[in-house]
Amino acid sequence: MTTGLRRRMGVEERRQQLIGVALDLFSARSPDEVSIDEIASAAGISRPLVYHYFPGKQSLYEAALRRAADDLAGRFEEPREGPLGARLVRVMRRYFDFVDDHGPGFSALMRGGPAVGSTTTNAMIDEVRQAAYEQILSHLDIEDPPVRLSLVVRSWVSLAESTALLWLDGRRIPRAELELQLVHDFAALCAVSAAYDDEMAAIVAGMLEGEPLEGPLGRLVTRLIAAAPSVMARVPQQRSG
Repeated sequence: MTTGLRRRMGVEERRQQLIGVALDLFSARSPDEVSIDEIASAAGISRPLVYHYFPGKQSLYEAALRRAADDLAGRFEEPREGPLGARLVRVMRRYFDFVDDHGPGFSALMRGGPAVGSTTTNAMIDEVRQAAYEQILSHLDIEDPPVRLSLVVRSWVSLAESTALLWLDGRRIPRAELELQLVHDFAALCAVSAAYDDEMAAIVAGMLEGEPLEGPLGRLVTRLIAAAPSVMARVPQQRSG
């Protein structure tokens, strides 16, 4: 028999509920467009009670971003099993799952939203980027990266972030294609760096070792080899003498 009485939540349970409600709303619309009244209504409580748990919208917004940042950083975690290319594709798939599900919230997190310039928000963004950086190095089984590799990985993390933000504006490229392209972008950045540094060349050789021809990195190498003759045919040849 239903009594119609709601179970009374503890303080932390209510805080977590409000954070979840706020994150859902921020994921659907820009945080600037979401009011405390909407959050209170969605949580089934009064506006004053929201302020009892959070001093203002900014603190609730930052709490929601904290949960989103932790979730996003976790998307880069992947067991070091199997070919590297397939692992990176799975990472990108989970990354874009988050982007797809939390479009406005992802944009707010990476662009700062209503908290542009906030030390707290900037720190959370940096944490996500650092977590991604460390996870990629883990996939490469490298603890002390050379300078060029560090530059490549950080550049690629920024590329994935900016690509996702641009993709949200219209979603004009199929997700699966973009996820694979970003994996290829990582390999390409490494390969270009390898052309300038023997240490990077050894790292790239290690990346390709054990990669199946039908895998993401194997297919990239095959396509580049196939494209090389037609590309070279378009390059003006130097005249001797």
